[in-house]
Amino acid sequence: MGSLDLLNHCFNFLAPALAAGFLVAIIAPIWFKKSRAPGGMLAQGLMNTLSGALALACGLWFFGNDGKMATYAAMVMLVASCQWVGVKAWR
Repeated sequence: MGSLDLLNHCFNFLAPALAAGFLVAIIAPIWFKKSRAPGGMLAQGLMNTLSGALALACGLWFFGNDGKMATYAAMVMLVASCQWVGVKAWR
């Protein structure tokens, strides 16, 4: 496998976490009108993306292959929880 193939595989593996992380960060000000993320939308999107990538990596380790629906469900729950904590929505 060449370096471009490896880069393509890594990007395709992390694409769901990237999309979910930044979409949740973009939609959050509409959903939580009174709460603002302290670091801004970009910082919250990066934190969501990192938490989603962690969930995908753990799913890859646990199941032995990627693309399981349980892994994607865990990613969505972790991204949503990270956003909820980030905007301090419990207040």
